[in-house]
Amino acid sequence: MHDGSVLEEHGVPSVAICTEVFFSAGKVQARVLGHSDLEPLTVEHPIQSLTKEEIRQRADGIVEKIVDRLTK
Repeated sequence: MHDGSVLEEHGVPSVAICTEVFFSAGKVQARVLGHSDLEPLTVEHPIQSLTKEEIRQRADGIVEKIVDRLTK
């Protein structure tokens, strides 16, 4: 969330991504950083134990949402 907030402050559109268990924490952090409108996209938890291919599949599953957020 911090990186996304900094990018937004510099005029660079961004999309924060976290696993669903960290969604609430991400919303709080965005609000504290002054970007309550920066709502994170979520992927299924956990990710650290996944293979590269499994991570790629999760990323592929949210690409359209990322593009939508960046182009609205």
